[in-house]
Amino acid sequence: MKAMILAAGRGSRLRPLTDVTPKPLLEVGGKPLIAHLLRQLQRAGIREVVINTGWLGAQLEQVLGDGKRFNLKIAYSHEGWPALETGGGIANALPLLGEDEFLVVNGDVYIDGLDLKRLARMHLPGQDLAHLVLVPNPPHNLKGDFGLVAGRVFDAGPNYTFSGVSVLHPALFEGAPKGSFKLAKRLRKAAEDHQVTAELFSGLWSDVGTPERLSQLEKRIGGS
Repeated sequence: MKAMILAAGRGSRLRPLTDVTPKPLLEVGGKPLIAHLLRQLQRAGIREVVINTGWLGAQLEQVLGDGKRFNLKIAYSHEGWPALETGGGIANALPLLGEDEFLVVNGDVYIDGLDLKRLARMHLPGQDLAHLVLVPNPPHNLKGDFGLVAGRVFDAGPNYTFSGVSVLHPALFEGAPKGSFKLAKRLRKAAEDHQVTAELFSGLWSDVGTPERLSQLEKRIGGS
């Protein structure tokens, strides 16, 4: 399976840090956030990664190169600025991702303990178009994003927060508009058609959306 890291966002709530550095290159534990993700993907058996870029995107390619030092092959989907948001960015990169399921990870998350190897081998059954990893709601998102009932996403039941990790099928984007749009809209439509499964992950997870959360994560993991 190929993987895609979403790395095009502005990171406005992380200003002034992101005025000069793209969010995925902010360091925690002595390494850029995206470097942690690349190492995890490589250990999970992933060999090819697509990274979309937008805000200060040239820095990502300068730092990460072709992926050889991670034992990966990295391809870039350069969007320029303004970028295409999550859904538009994935749709734009589909020619690089192929015709099978692919793993998607937000470039601003830190996650530890999730079995990415299992996800990297997942085949979506039947007509399913997506599998989401959900997490317990953090203080900044107490309402959650998606309802989870018996392993499927519904607009009912207890709501959990989308971790930013998913397995998607290219067919999820059939008929999608050109240009910028959010992934959540496509996921909600597929969920209405009973085509989205999910699991709940309760390990270490953080979406590094503010300087305070970055500092908190640094204190938790130290130099590990």
